[in-house]
Amino acid sequence: MKTFCRRCLGLLLAPLLLASPGCQRPEEPTKPADLLPKDQMIRLLADLHVLEARVENSRLPQDSARALYQAQHKALLWNREVTDSAFQRSYRYYGIHGKDLSEIYGAVIDTLNKRTEKLEPAKVGPVAPTTQALPENAASLAK
Repeated sequence: MKTFCRRCLGLLLAPLLLASPGCQRPEEPTKPADLLPKDQMIRLLADLHVLEARVENSRLPQDSARALYQAQHKALLWNREVTDSAFQRSYRYYGIHGKDLSEIYGAVIDTLNKRTEKLEPAKVGPVAPTTQALPENAASLAK
């Protein structure tokens, strides 16, 4: 009977022992040497999302739109003096740290909203009718 209990105990413990390495905390990824600061990532991501929207609204065929986006993406990174690999490593690093990426994208959304507000005409109250007299030819057009 004792051997039976030991076998049952062994059969129950074996899967737990095999699964225990999966419960260990993974090593913290090292910070890339060329990690882009958060404020630079925010500006860059906002510009990339605007670029993506422009390309989507260009009504180009899909392959042409993809080529245009890739060329403009490369030019944007070049103008900002950022390599594509540095951008990718930074994005992955911030992606692993979900809180940082959420913070970055919250700021990206705020940046895009501010840009939208600048482009929209100022919102004013309802337009009041004018009390000035219309010129004679304008009055006849208004009828």
